[in-house]
Amino acid sequence: MSSKNNQPKDALSAEIEAALDGVELQRVDLQDSSPAGGPRGKQAAGGRKTPRGLVPGLIVGVHGDDVIVELSPTRQGICPRAQFDVEPKVGDRSDFSLGGQDPDGLWILSRREIQALAAWDSIEKGSRVEAKVTGQNTGGLELKLGPLPGFMPASQVGLGREDNLAQYIGKNLECLVLEVDADRRRILLSRRALLESEREEAREASVGSFTVGKVLRGKVTRVETFGAFVDLGGGVEGLLHVSNLSRGHVADPNDVVKRGQDLEVMILKIEDGGKRIALGTKQLEADPWQSLGGKYQIDQVVSGKVVRLTDFGAFVELEPGVDGLLHVSVMAKERVRRPQDVLAGGQELSVRIVTVDSARQRMSLSRLDPRGAIIGSEDSVDSAVIDEALARTQSNTPQGTNLGSLFKKAFNKKP
Repeated sequence: MSSKNNQPKDALSAEIEAALDGVELQRVDLQDSSPAGGPRGKQAAGGRKTPRGLVPGLIVGVHGDDVIVELSPTRQGICPRAQFDVEPKVGDRSDFSLGGQDPDGLWILSRREIQALAAWDSIEKGSRVEAKVTGQNTGGLELKLGPLPGFMPASQVGLGREDNLAQYIGKNLECLVLEVDADRRRILLSRRALLESEREEAREASVGSFTVGKVLRGKVTRVETFGAFVDLGGGVEGLLHVSNLSRGHVADPNDVVKRGQDLEVMILKIEDGGKRIALGTKQLEADPWQSLGGKYQIDQVVSGKVVRLTDFGAFVELEPGVDGLLHVSVMAKERVRRPQDVLAGGQELSVRIVTVDSARQRMSLSRLDPRGAIIGSEDSVDSAVIDEALARTQSNTPQGTNLGSLFKKAFNKKP
């Protein structure tokens, strides 16, 4: 056995074989219909090979609806004029099938088989055809392409699963020819292949009009933990990653977008011929860093929420779109090895602004006050009392006053 016969069938071939199992398609009978001793695949005049089961003949007369044909010097036949594609003329030659003799001894001739053979020759793999659905079976749909039978596996009817094949009976379907097997009298068809081809053409046309930075309207088709997929039309989908959903921190995309929602998106990136398109919505929002002005000052104490923990620190959101970095070295008075040991995601806390760089959209924060105490702790309160005592000393205390006694009073002062 050859190695070719040992190769496994591809998925579509296996699926087609399963669909056709036990299915008897309508067949055009081209078997030898000549009587015993009649001609079988003989050489016709002019050196033309006559198909098996057919006999060559010469038209010798046309009378009304009948065409008189000479099969041999001793045999004549008659064929309906309506079976000729073009007007028959005396002297034309054609092939016929024999259907017995009439009482006058004339052979009853037919051109149906030769028309069917011509139809088989006109069908090519990959061609686009229109076929009429004539029936349904467990494997798929039975169709007719003119006089020829066709079959469409259930999986090839539409882009998705088709549960109601009966709805197509009696309809004409545009489809592609997957296989032509004249010997087995079988034509395999696919509507899905045509729909996929049309969808790809529409996708390429749509992608051709896309540019980075272009703003489009789309519909959310599904939401995942990492973002949302958006239908941009023309069979094109893009990914709206969670990081590009909003200027503010988004923990769950479902909190921001819903399936079926219409929204405006900006194209951020086009890759792999448009098969991968990155989208964003936060880019359409006003940038809060551009309108900060003097809102945040160095040494200002503000409240924020921990939105992300890293090995080197934590990012604290002061307002949607404005984050600051709280480095691990300024999280506590003691040395902190892991930010997770002292902070948790979503935790609210007070921090002190150390630096602000609006142009670069960066801000560094500290959890410690200028004297190294954790902001909001008892140590931090004592430190504030000391600062107050020092200020009063410099402005109101006469010379010679014992500064140590003032500090003692300050430490004993109740908040």
